[in-house]
Amino acid sequence: MAENKIKQKILRGRKLLKASQWGRSLETDQKLGKPAPQVQKDYPEKAQLVDLVPSGEMSIEGDLLSVLQNRRSRRSFSEESFSREEFSFLIWAVQGLNSSREYFRTSPSAGARHPFETYVIINKVEGIEQGLYRYLPLEHKLLPLESNKDLTDEFAGACLDQEFTRQSAVDFIWTALPYRTEWRYSILSHKVIAIDAGHVCQNLYLASEAIGGGTCAIGAYSQEKMDNLLVVDGEDEFAVYAAVTGKVK
Repeated sequence: MAENKIKQKILRGRKLLKASQWGRSLETDQKLGKPAPQVQKDYPEKAQLVDLVPSGEMSIEGDLLSVLQNRRSRRSFSEESFSREEFSFLIWAVQGLNSSREYFRTSPSAGARHPFETYVIINKVEGIEQGLYRYLPLEHKLLPLESNKDLTDEFAGACLDQEFTRQSAVDFIWTALPYRTEWRYSILSHKVIAIDAGHVCQNLYLASEAIGGGTCAIGAYSQEKMDNLLVVDGEDEFAVYAAVTGKVK
């Protein structure tokens, strides 16, 4: 009996991956003329933002073929810090603008809705204090949320005490704000949000390899602990994916 219930739950879960809903005429907030949600959360007007190296000034070099050949999930990192330029490149590669328009990013997104916010825990980056930050892609800057604090134990605890998470130079956590996509796609949104999460993390993998670093994606975490760490409400915004990065030994 218990096995049959589990099987039924598995089959229901598979529906998220199917495209059976596409083609239906759905009533959406976009069709109702409601304003589109912002593609970036607001922040205090007088916040002291952290400058990053602009993409046009980066001198990062990398061969795509070798990057793809060498890509692995890396769980062992050296004590070396990322330079400010290297970190700027990583976070820009994940969700940065590659155009003057806010919807044109380095990672694709269904309907250009970009439902994610990128949070980072800085452990070892030259010239940037340890702590929790939120990336502002429109400004290409960091918003400090909890500066000058070692959050290694809190992040590792949220990641179910996976020991390799304690070695990283930078931890990435992505939250979803589902309404950004629901505004356009209603009940079809959640499949494409899941797809979009893969896009942003794969960009991090490739960018890390290009600078002699490594990445390991993390899908196993405590929802409550991760949301509490980021101080998000768990309903309209909640963690959906994480990754650790660092220089490879």
